[in-house]
Amino acid sequence: MRCYAIRGAVPVVRNGAREIVDATRELLERMVEENGIDPEDIVSVTFSATEDLDAIPPARAARDIGWIHTPLLCVREMATQGTMARVVRVMMYVNGDRALTDVRHIYLGAAQALRPDLVGAELAK
Repeated sequence: MRCYAIRGAVPVVRNGAREIVDATRELLERMVEENGIDPEDIVSVTFSATEDLDAIPPARAARDIGWIHTPLLCVREMATQGTMARVVRVMMYVNGDRALTDVRHIYLGAAQALRPDLVGAELAK
């Protein structure tokens, strides 16, 4: 068994606590479902949010779905020119035997534009 990472991102409609938590929760649930992950195998999760999302830490969504003992970290996404506004990104570290080529990275809605190479790879499978 080894540790691998799953990436994901989701746009958030507005800077509200409920909107951030709901969007992040949808992303986390899809990441787990699409990759067949047992939450007990999640080593840790790093969340980043664009600077325009500050109503609540996106990690709250993980706590709300019961990930009480999973280490979570929230950071500010680096601001760069032309970056997409109101986006939560996730890097989930998981213990398992999945080949890296079998990992399903999840980009929801407009966030698919952030990594069209990964979204296209998912569609090809």
